[in-house]
Amino acid sequence: MKKLLQSAVIGLACVTASAGVLADAVADFYKGKDVELYIGYKPGGGYDGYARLIARHMGKHIPGNPNVVPKNMPGAGSVKLTNWLWEGAPQDGTVFGAISRGAPFEPLLGNDKAKFKANKFHWVGSANNEVSICATVKRTGIKSWKDLKTREVLTGGNGSGSDTEQFPKLLNAVLGTNFKVVGPYGGGSDIVKAMIAGELDARCGWSWSSVKSKNKDLLESGDLVILMQMSTEKHDELPNTPLVMDLVPSFNAKKQSQMLNLMFARQGLGRPYVAPPGVPADRAAALQAAFTATMKDPEFLADAAKGGFELAPITGKRVASLVNTAYDTPEEVIKQVIDAIR
Repeated sequence: MKKLLQSAVIGLACVTASAGVLADAVADFYKGKDVELYIGYKPGGGYDGYARLIARHMGKHIPGNPNVVPKNMPGAGSVKLTNWLWEGAPQDGTVFGAISRGAPFEPLLGNDKAKFKANKFHWVGSANNEVSICATVKRTGIKSWKDLKTREVLTGGNGSGSDTEQFPKLLNAVLGTNFKVVGPYGGGSDIVKAMIAGELDARCGWSWSSVKSKNKDLLESGDLVILMQMSTEKHDELPNTPLVMDLVPSFNAKKQSQMLNLMFARQGLGRPYVAPPGVPADRAAALQAAFTATMKDPEFLADAAKGGFELAPITGKRVASLVNTAYDTPEEVIKQVIDAIR
């Protein structure tokens, strides 16, 4: 028994020592370096705002305390950035990205410009899961989602991989709306400006958290008309706004519900952060742990509250699970969604 206890103690000491060596190696690597956080959209929108907020605080939670430097790489609804993270970015842990929640599904949905495999990335985490809205302004005269079925509605898109392009196209196929997607626009803020100026009628695929943090003026003025919310579950703050899943017509409801679920399950990803597939496992784990720690950091939470950022963080492991589950969708349903959004 004494020998067994001695062996157990020695074994535990070896494991602890090994963990310490790994932690020291990660800290040694990051010390004095910059970690670049690339953002798949132009400055000024919700993805940009959240990423810059996280960049201000995450470095102190990464071993070695590197500076986290935000940079923008807009294009194709963040597919451009995701491709670069897959095949062009440094694979050493000094780069990660803030990409569209829809980007991971682009290879699945037949976008031949999406050159990556989403289930091979290191998923760092997300600061929030999301409910998106479809909205217009009063001057359009649109008062209900049913009005979208009786007139052509111009809505702005950010590129083929973006929510703002895919959501309205799927709604046309499933609910019989008459959206015409115009664009691509460089970012969500550009779509809002065009809508206010009268160039567009609506924005469809607009994160509720972004509305509250970036467009308080529209909410407070009462000029914003919220037509529906798009997710698999209602947001607590929008109890009287129709949920897209409840609007499916009874005819062929199962198939249509599956189509909507495939598209809107991505809302659980919120605004995901992802590291390249070749990042060493210990550094990827350090980034994931640092992200989780940041979400609990009192200074970060105070900064988020000051900026009106809604937080409902999920771990990198959970993001990876959502991505992997989506790839188990039946081929028939995937094909129907592809036909609708292309």
